[in-house]
Amino acid sequence: MERIDRKQLVRAAEDRFDLLVIGGGATGAGVALEAATRGLKTLLVEKHDFGAQTSSRSTKLVHGGVRYLEAAIKRLDRVQWNLVKDALKERAVFLRIAPHLAWKVELLTPIYRAFEIPYYLAGLKLYEALAGRASIGRAYFVPATTAKARYPQLKPEGLKGAVVYADGQFDDARMNLAVALTALEAGAVVLNHAEVTGFLMEEGRVVGAEVKDLLSGGTFAVRARMVVNATGPFTDRVRQLADPEAEPMLVTSSGVHLVLPARYAPMDTGLLIPKTEDGRVLFVLPWEGYTLAGTTDEPAEVTDHPVPTAGEIDYILRHLNRHFALEVSREQIRSAWSGLRPLVRDPRARDTARLARDHVIHEEKTGLVTIAGGKWTTYRKMAEDLVNYLDKTRGLGLPKSRTAEHVLLGGRNYDPAKEEELALRIDPDTARHLAHTYGDQAAAVLRFAQEHGLFARLVPGQPFLEAEVVWAARYELAETPLDFVERRVRLAFLETEAARKALPRITELMQKEKGWSRPEAERFLREADDWLALAP
Repeated sequence: MERIDRKQLVRAAEDRFDLLVIGGGATGAGVALEAATRGLKTLLVEKHDFGAQTSSRSTKLVHGGVRYLEAAIKRLDRVQWNLVKDALKERAVFLRIAPHLAWKVELLTPIYRAFEIPYYLAGLKLYEALAGRASIGRAYFVPATTAKARYPQLKPEGLKGAVVYADGQFDDARMNLAVALTALEAGAVVLNHAEVTGFLMEEGRVVGAEVKDLLSGGTFAVRARMVVNATGPFTDRVRQLADPEAEPMLVTSSGVHLVLPARYAPMDTGLLIPKTEDGRVLFVLPWEGYTLAGTTDEPAEVTDHPVPTAGEIDYILRHLNRHFALEVSREQIRSAWSGLRPLVRDPRARDTARLARDHVIHEEKTGLVTIAGGKWTTYRKMAEDLVNYLDKTRGLGLPKSRTAEHVLLGGRNYDPAKEEELALRIDPDTARHLAHTYGDQAAAVLRFAQEHGLFARLVPGQPFLEAEVVWAARYELAETPLDFVERRVRLAFLETEAARKALPRITELMQKEKGWSRPEAERFLREADDWLALAP
């Protein structure tokens, strides 16, 4: 592979572009890929790292949204109904274009009152029926004995049975990175750690942006025919940079997740707790050899570093203990995080009281185009809709979208059977990790480890190799230790203390690769350690 030179990307970013995309989460990266593959000269800038905020802090499900379907039916809500239909269609696309990063998982919905059996069975059958040809599995009822055998952690008292249905699961941070790197491959310039500090204006219209390189401290101006704001929870901040009087269109809530030991979930089955004390659903999923539980939905302020509150953690633990035969305590928590969920009000809509779970495209009087809302599963359709909007309103004459068939980096020659070949050369857990993280590049990563003598594990008991640090710094735009430990591998999201123990070695390897001075390396190490120390 060819080394990615960030300094060269910064120099390229000083050129003129057809499209400037602000925000490197799922939506922004998706827009960059969509635009680049349709012939637009595109620049993406991200203040932190690709997926550093909401997009790396999801429930890891590629799904239509069971709770959205229920709301759509009860409220006769067409927005929610269309969101579910679009998401179920996109779920199939998602699994096809990223076969190494997304897979099918069955979820079990326990039922404790007999009269609810037809309700949940009918609802989940409708859920899959909406998928049509894009269905990935049928919904079916199992008796209590079978439910208990499938999910032994469940309390048996009062259990009447369960409805099982299929959805998708994925690695969100690696998916975000794959989209960004595929956009780079398609000709876009993608730049992390680059903050938009202001806009270039001519006759009241946005014609570019002032950008600060947060690594070097340098600044530069970008000129672009079109500018898109895809900054998720930070949408209104960016809008008000261009127009301080712009009416807020965003409401944010926090989604907290806990990571627990593997014993709280079977390896191949997830759990959907259909109703909590405040009417939400709760997911419990096998993830990366651990158990993932969440999520909450509490009003939250927009911040760069959202942290779970004690109340949110207690909420999840309380509901787990109501359903689990095994006690779940704070001492069992290996990691916890909070992601900000952006819900939007369309400024053009008369009824602004109802928050849209679907996405909204809104153009300001300054010409700045904002896309917000939606969900991870529909990131690609959101991007297609956005570029279609630009094509129509600007008369660009672009070719049709191809991203539904554009397999992402790592997925093109991916073969699940290759994991067995890797396991002949490395421990099975590392082979599994390499196959699902790097896809068809896994063998190259392993060969890189052997050639550079970086075959050791970063920390005992975890599958991550020292070579991955250098690989990420060289080929995956990992610019800081935190970029690596949170998003190039998921160690910080799995075992916070293990991640902190690994930081000195990660920093040492990156220092050598990046040519940092000792003070620079110490600063990056301190910043990463301080951030991880915020975890509960």
